[in-house]
Amino acid sequence: MSKTIKYEMMILLTEEFNDNELKTWAFNYAKTLRKLNVSEISVISRGKRDLAYEIENQKRGNFIQINFSSVPKHTEHFSSSLKFDSNVLRFLVLNKTNNVKKF
Repeated sequence: MSKTIKYEMMILLTEEFNDNELKTWAFNYAKTLRKLNVSEISVISRGKRDLAYEIENQKRGNFIQINFSSVPKHTEHFSSSLKFDSNVLRFLVLNKTNNVKKF
């Protein structure tokens, strides 16, 4: 059985979303995570920001942070669904579990 790991995911979405559409998008993906038996889900909107360089002809983007706990296979499944979402410009998944050994 796999161990539950804490993750932080940053998602860069296209600029076209207004606040209500952004909340709906985030809520739908939170529901998707819940269906995968992911726990401790937290969604934070980091706002609309200028990008350092254009990505797919976009100069600005909406940043969403999602924190959750899951087994690795569910995170991989969720990441693959983000790859096919045309509104997602980029995303990054970080393992937040503390694996650092102190000497």
